[in-house]
Amino acid sequence: MWLLLLVLLGLIFLYRRYRYGLILENLTGKYVFITGCDSGFGNLLARQLDKRGIKVLAGCLTEKGAEDLKKATSSRVQTVPLDVTNTQSVRDAAKWASKIVGDQGLWGIVNNAGISVPSNNTECMTKEDFFKIINVNLLGVVDVTIHFLPLIRKARGRVVNVASIAGRLTMCPGGYCLSKFGVESFSDTLRREMKAFGVKVCIVEPGFFNTRITSVEVLRKSAQTCWDNTSEEVRKSYGEAFFQQNTGIESLDKMPSLCNTDLSLVTNCMEHALTAVYPWTRYSAGWDATLFYLPLSYLPTVISDFILTIGMPRPAEAI
Repeated sequence: MWLLLLVLLGLIFLYRRYRYGLILENLTGKYVFITGCDSGFGNLLARQLDKRGIKVLAGCLTEKGAEDLKKATSSRVQTVPLDVTNTQSVRDAAKWASKIVGDQGLWGIVNNAGISVPSNNTECMTKEDFFKIINVNLLGVVDVTIHFLPLIRKARGRVVNVASIAGRLTMCPGGYCLSKFGVESFSDTLRREMKAFGVKVCIVEPGFFNTRITSVEVLRKSAQTCWDNTSEEVRKSYGEAFFQQNTGIESLDKMPSLCNTDLSLVTNCMEHALTAVYPWTRYSAGWDATLFYLPLSYLPTVISDFILTIGMPRPAEAI
């Protein structure tokens, strides 16, 4: 009985690997639009697709980011200024892309732009702090998708949304996890709606990688700003020692050792979602996401809470 079960599992695994390896032909000349191409995953994906012969329309927040990308790629890559929090900027980028792709439409869109700050304990933050992250990571994804969907439907293409393993398991305070859970929900709804049009919607869930989102300098500055702007009553309740150990200098010093430097683990998932005959609905990128955080998300809450709070310092006025 057990042998039969093992054989069945082996056959299922081989079949999944076979389907995973089936790649579409004649993708050369098709267009893919990517947000957040100034650095990190978006920048690497643009260069990766360019080498594959796919035409890339790259949304960049800064002129420097656009110029650096142009220098590193061929004429197949075109850039456009894009602020995903500004609907007029998104609308202008969509019109620009429409003129370029014409009747063939847009094969793919990769919603990659994202930020991780402001971030701190809930009582150290404001509604505006939460909104800043949500506006980029979630509402930016929604706005870009809405404006580009007509081009995607025309080509019966792909929508690839970059969420995070933090969209499956809340592991830090602030708006980041909240926004990524929202991306997961939005993508699930969109996938069901777009199925009738032949459009596939995929989600990429990276673990910890060495990008600006995990930059120690950026996170440290944000944590200190939130703490400094917190009321005296809250600072007294938590205590300076708690801040330093939990969200301040001491904890952030550990960040580089937790981050994977091989960004291609994520961009390879994005590329597969765009080029595979049978793209996966969800891609977990990184060993930490696949072997620790994802399994942890399926455990009972009491267990995951215990594991995630091991070693966490106690506030000064904790009972």
